[in-house]
Amino acid sequence: MTKDELLELVREEGSEMTLRQKLRLTVLLSVPAIIAQMSFIIMQIIDAAMLGHLSTDEAAAVGLVSTSIWLFGGLASAFASGFSVQVSHRVGAGDKTGARSVIRQGLFSGFIFACLLTFTGLVISPFLPHWLGAADHICDKATEYFAIFSCAIPLIVCNNIAAGSLRCSGNIKIPSMLMVMMCMLDVILNYLFIFICGMGTAGAAYGTAAAYFITMVCMIYYMAVRDRILNFRQDVDLDFLPKLKILKKTFRIGCPIGLERGVMCTAQIVISSIIAPMGTIAIAANTFAINVESLCYMPGHGIAEAATTLVGQSKGASKRHFMHSFAWICMSLGMIIMALMGVIMWVFAPEMLSVITPDNNVISLGTEVLRIEAWAEPGFAAAIVAMGVFVGAGKTLIPSLMNLFSIWAVRISLTLLLAPMMGLRGVWIAMAIELCFRGIIFILRLCTRGWSYIKPR
Repeated sequence: MTKDELLELVREEGSEMTLRQKLRLTVLLSVPAIIAQMSFIIMQIIDAAMLGHLSTDEAAAVGLVSTSIWLFGGLASAFASGFSVQVSHRVGAGDKTGARSVIRQGLFSGFIFACLLTFTGLVISPFLPHWLGAADHICDKATEYFAIFSCAIPLIVCNNIAAGSLRCSGNIKIPSMLMVMMCMLDVILNYLFIFICGMGTAGAAYGTAAAYFITMVCMIYYMAVRDRILNFRQDVDLDFLPKLKILKKTFRIGCPIGLERGVMCTAQIVISSIIAPMGTIAIAANTFAINVESLCYMPGHGIAEAATTLVGQSKGASKRHFMHSFAWICMSLGMIIMALMGVIMWVFAPEMLSVITPDNNVISLGTEVLRIEAWAEPGFAAAIVAMGVFVGAGKTLIPSLMNLFSIWAVRISLTLLLAPMMGLRGVWIAMAIELCFRGIIFILRLCTRGWSYIKPR
């Protein structure tokens, strides 16, 4: 059976699926998402390599503000999730007109929210590197990069809403293809701006923003004009003004995610401020190691996207037993794949880092911390995929609080304890212990049944 035929079985009242059919559907939805996530990380690694071959200072400037960029990006993603999860519930329930209405309201309110984030980013950009304790010679480059990123936030938010809506409706192939296209554009445009135009750090930011713009236009065009379920031409009344009921549900789903990502990224910023005084070698090694490690956990995020779609549509169709079976299938698949990726990272860490930077000191330190982190990948997979499950179910408050407790009570406290004695190695040991702890508590949460409650119609 095709992917669409299998999804119809999820939505169809009274239908059942075999374990083999569920596994096949999970794989069909996961593979395009994994490819898109992996291409995104490869793009980031190539970007880092371009800057790394300019100088360690250029790479350190971008690495310094990377956690702040994750903070703003996480808030944008959380806002988009509040709408896209509602799309999955409505599609699962057969209310396709309502799903399209939710998307239009999301695009309108998302643009306003993104403009507020842009304004905030531009205001704080001159001060941010100094707040993080950076050396004066990299502050100007870091400020410029963050300011340009801030101006691109409306593109990111609108792209996230369109891509998330397509994925949650069951169309993962098109947004994944467009994400791969964006990555290719980013590499080409960054090379053009960084090396041909000689713009350095700013060129990397401009290239990425231009790639996002082109992708956003293509994503919204396909969703609104071409997609079989979501195209707006099927509706007479094109309502863009947000309705209170939709906004309340968006707030209930997205606010815990946004708060969690905001506080978690704040914790990452605290960790960055601990690393900053260690010098440019440590900053660069930490940045490049994070880029390489991302190759391991991006498959987990791809499977988490599939889990959100499958669990969300199962909930919309009022099939609680489907929600549980898809949750465990996705969890098992994610842990197996990320464990294998951890082995690859442990073995080939030096070669991966040498692609990004020629600095032997950075490669040596980066290899040590990556081999520490490799042991934590299965636990990280459990946390990532389980969060995708809970987002699909619309139950985000408790998992978000679990994330906050884990990173603040375990990672930050261990980092403060180990970093003064062990430097960057201590930071990554703390990270590995915390990820294993987080995976365990998310598995325990998934074993309960409260997250899958379905309100009677």
